[in-house]
Amino acid sequence: MNEHSTLLVTVSGRDRPGVSARLLSTLSVYPVTLVDLEQVVVGGRLVLGAVLAVDDGVAPGVSHDRVFTELRSAVEKTCIDLDMDVEFSRGNGRVGADSTDQLHVTILADPLRPGQLGAIASCIARAGANIDRIERLASYPVTSIELDVSGADPERLRGDLSMEAATQAIDVALQPSGLHRRAKHLVVMDVDSTLIQGEVIELLAEHAGCAEEVARVTEEAMRGEIDFEDSLRRRVAMLKGLDASAVDRVREQLVLAPGARTLVRTLKRLGYECAIVSGGFSQITDVLVERLGLDYAMANTLEIVDGKLTGELVGPIVDRVGKAEALRRFAGEAGVPLSQTVAIGDGANDLDMLQAAGLGVAFNAKPVVRQQADTSVSVPYLDTIVYLLGITREEVEAADRMDDLDPAAH
Repeated sequence: MNEHSTLLVTVSGRDRPGVSARLLSTLSVYPVTLVDLEQVVVGGRLVLGAVLAVDDGVAPGVSHDRVFTELRSAVEKTCIDLDMDVEFSRGNGRVGADSTDQLHVTILADPLRPGQLGAIASCIARAGANIDRIERLASYPVTSIELDVSGADPERLRGDLSMEAATQAIDVALQPSGLHRRAKHLVVMDVDSTLIQGEVIELLAEHAGCAEEVARVTEEAMRGEIDFEDSLRRRVAMLKGLDASAVDRVREQLVLAPGARTLVRTLKRLGYECAIVSGGFSQITDVLVERLGLDYAMANTLEIVDGKLTGELVGPIVDRVGKAEALRRFAGEAGVPLSQTVAIGDGANDLDMLQAAGLGVAFNAKPVVRQQADTSVSVPYLDTIVYLLGITREEVEAADRMDDLDPAAH
């Protein structure tokens, strides 16, 4: 294309059926091709942008200027009939960034304020990057906005966005564009305080009368202040003599994180495989596998003899290293490369797993985890993870309606 060989036509006004068809019908009379086209509806108002180029085979002696002049006149008349506004601008044919140069910036906030989004936009501009497109992914239970960005150094922008997100008290994720983003086929989740609310061992400790002491050790372990295996064995030892029926009662007490069912249901529809890996206990995770239809699970196992907890564990310990090994094993069994895996966790013992995955998400995590994960989510809704994969709330709810499910159910 030569300099000024394209024409950008931008039409805006009240949305109603037939507007796009009328405009495209008007354009069809002229020897032009569509180089780019995008339409959005915001608050009942339509904005349509079309980049046009004159056909290479236009009749000899007919200048591009003449074609565009006649086209502009016709489009202006059509827009008067439609009560729409229209603007024109000439360009050099550049309509977007090379896809290999693009990044996705996903923002989660509850609520999202203009100043917060403006701060992120300024951060992107300071990095010498351009925002090519902005799209809303969800308006509830949180607001999620996705920006397509080009011209940025990913590592520099990731660091800048991380600092700005902390300042603005919002969550921001940066990911490269491309098919691999939608091709992640394995999601591995931590259990305690991630897939479910609370810590199973603390629920057991309540029945054993040592809840306060166990909670203190748990908190130290999650912050990474003490070795996880040592902390686990110390806590399990406090449960010695507890009747095994307490395990059954804890199973009945389990409360899933808000959005957990929606997340798993949506991922399964997309062909993902879902797994859990827990520093907790198989006596509990087995129930979750059955309830949610999960594909893989790994956890520690409490030793029970003569109907009582012995205060010991059976088999190897699933600790920080063990969780990462489980991720790799699940990926191998699923035939999925690590680059196409997602790991979600909240504690220090999840760090190796988060770092081994293609995308590591710190979910309502301790500071040390948020700092080292690829991205963090600080809202209490587990299904917001789907927005990081480019899935909109409308798509989730449309699928639920097709299956006669309540879109408001989590």
